[in-house]
Amino acid sequence: MSNDLPAEHAALAGGAGVRTVASRFAVHGTMAGMTTGDLRELTVGTGAGLVAGTGGEQLGADMVLNIGPQHPSTHGVLRLKLVLDGERVLAAEPVVGYMHRGAEKLFEVRDYRQIIVLANRHDWLSAFANELGVVLAVERLMGMEVPERATWLRMALAELNRVLNHLMFLGSYPLEIGAITPMFYAFRERETLQAVMEEVSGGRIHYMFNRVGGLKEEVPAGWTGRARAAVGEVRRRMPDLDNLIRRNEIFLARTVGVGVLSAAEAAAFGASGPVARASGLDLDLRRDEPYLAYDQLDVPVVTKTAGDCHARFEVLLDQVYASLDLAEQCLERVDRLTGPINTRLPKVLKAPEGHTYAWTENPLGINGYYLVSRGEKTPWRLKLRTASYANVQALATLLPGCLVPDLIAILGSMFFVVGDIDK
Repeated sequence: MSNDLPAEHAALAGGAGVRTVASRFAVHGTMAGMTTGDLRELTVGTGAGLVAGTGGEQLGADMVLNIGPQHPSTHGVLRLKLVLDGERVLAAEPVVGYMHRGAEKLFEVRDYRQIIVLANRHDWLSAFANELGVVLAVERLMGMEVPERATWLRMALAELNRVLNHLMFLGSYPLEIGAITPMFYAFRERETLQAVMEEVSGGRIHYMFNRVGGLKEEVPAGWTGRARAAVGEVRRRMPDLDNLIRRNEIFLARTVGVGVLSAAEAAAFGASGPVARASGLDLDLRRDEPYLAYDQLDVPVVTKTAGDCHARFEVLLDQVYASLDLAEQCLERVDRLTGPINTRLPKVLKAPEGHTYAWTENPLGINGYYLVSRGEKTPWRLKLRTASYANVQALATLLPGCLVPDLIAILGSMFFVVGDIDK
């Protein structure tokens, strides 16, 4: 075997001082019928534009790199197929489908009570909100009126779930770009709210507390007071997290001006929630297309215009304060109401023949539920429109031109759950 280097590879055009190694391997005739003269030559370059010596050959080629699907920074089994020139991203293609659970197909063989179990799992950080969208679609198709007390309790629990979702990302996002301490503060506040959610539902992640026609059962005696105390405690301690990270010099350097998504691009990709509002899209279904009793509240909509990673983080942070206020207002309203918490239903629940579409402002954006019924106890079709699926599409526009270290900052700032993409 010979390892001779061709003379023309000894120098680079322009004398830039970058070394490019070329290896020549001669495989002798005893292998696969090849003769001594048969060669396989591999040239490894440092970039796409390097040209060598007298022959003028191009020494480098763009690198195709896969981030994921097994990678800690991709929030699950998301794969990013990148084309790199050195450390700069030339093209990016999100490849989804590695976690496909077939939830939409499974809905078709579950009755209207059973599908709630599946629905709260595609975005495991927004379980209550997922349940809520399904039962709203069924109730709308059946023309069912839900007790007022159940409506306000649903809103209180939905806002608490929104805060829990946001706190997870407020802790995990700085962690992904090197800041460990915010995770501890975020989880301290999460545990405070998780305690009241667990008390009322028995679950910490998958609550299974919504039912068609209301809620599973009445809340424990004194629960609303304990929930208000928890909200007040989290509100009082949130500045610890806020002051630690919002204006941190290193965090600003990693996020300001990085991954800018314009309002036009956000709208074109169908982005919604904090990702879209950080780009200046002033859209929130709780205010613009109110469901439950949100029309009776003054819902503050947090928006920014920069559209970069820091703006998306700030929207999430400011939304926590807004949702804590909304949850407290809902809990106060619950205390003034009496009456049932659910509606008596037949043993076998059948929705009438027809179709309807319900959408909700989930913590990560707009979730839509298109329900088609043929008058049976199972839906003929229940199609999900999830926030994460639309938001992640924008990565194909955001990532080209950035550096590999910025890729992780951009990816984390899109605030998605892979189960919500693959459904």
